[in-house]
Amino acid sequence: MSSNAPAAPAAKPKLKTSAMIASIAGEGQRTVSAPFGHALVELAGQRPEIVGMTADLGKYTDLHIFAKAFPDRFYQMGMAEQLLFGAAAGLAHEGFMPFATTYAVFASRRAYDFIHQTIAEEDLNVKIACALPGLTSGYGPSHQATEDLALFRAMPNMTVIDPCDAHEIGQAVPVMAAHKGPVYLRLLRGNVPLVLDEYGYRFELGKAKTIRDGRDVLIVSSGIMTMRALEVAAALAADKVDAAVLHVPTIKPLDAETILREAGRTGRMVVVAENHSVIGGLGEAVAGLLLRSGVTPVFRHIGLPDQFLAAGALPTLHDRYGISTAVMTDRIKGWL
Repeated sequence: MSSNAPAAPAAKPKLKTSAMIASIAGEGQRTVSAPFGHALVELAGQRPEIVGMTADLGKYTDLHIFAKAFPDRFYQMGMAEQLLFGAAAGLAHEGFMPFATTYAVFASRRAYDFIHQTIAEEDLNVKIACALPGLTSGYGPSHQATEDLALFRAMPNMTVIDPCDAHEIGQAVPVMAAHKGPVYLRLLRGNVPLVLDEYGYRFELGKAKTIRDGRDVLIVSSGIMTMRALEVAAALAADKVDAAVLHVPTIKPLDAETILREAGRTGRMVVVAENHSVIGGLGEAVAGLLLRSGVTPVFRHIGLPDQFLAAGALPTLHDRYGISTAVMTDRIKGWL
């Protein structure tokens, strides 16, 4: 006997605990292992003043690769982030160039005053590379750095970089070293997606770049959200929506000229997408720039809510908090 009842939807695979710390790469996506660690080793071979420092997180910030290559230039400071950055300031005073790594929550919250007073105020040549930015960990508020951009943007003398993928990280490391002064880098670690190489992209400090053009909507994004924005643009194209993607890897200083030019093109909604709280990050930086400059497109903002976020599997959390490709696509279609 036949039935006209609709077939039950296929069950989603059950996510394991490992999904809380899983790579942000999608299934089958190209990745590069530890791009930061390998780029730093290559650079340090040419720059003897570079030293690597961490607070018990060498393996988890890919600095263990540097430690193996240059054991006499590696400093393991233990679980003491204030000591890490205080010592980095001292080494910078003596002419070294410390690359100091930890988790973004520990730099932006636990050691903020030490960075502010001993590094930024002195305008020292310390490079801070911090893993687990935004919602790239499922371990709850203690490890989710959803406010780091707001905090470091507000710090005088601090340059702030939010790279998209392994390709950009590899290019950003030598550029950070060439820049005189403190830099904060949102670090993607482990098996990092490879995206921008397909577009002939080249990282330039302080420059935003159009990765894809389009007539209907402009997505302004940084970090992993540029990877998502490109996926969203491809999904929207199936519905005859033409989306542009403007990648803004340098959060401070902001590339005002490019953002104003692209946002000022008539007929396009502007959507800022960021892996950060809607408070104080790229979205508010762009909105303030547009308003002060008299550029007033239809403006929307995709970011993390002003909340302490839940713990759980990353794919589930990205859906819940609106930064997954599927949810972003639906929201933009709704706005259009």
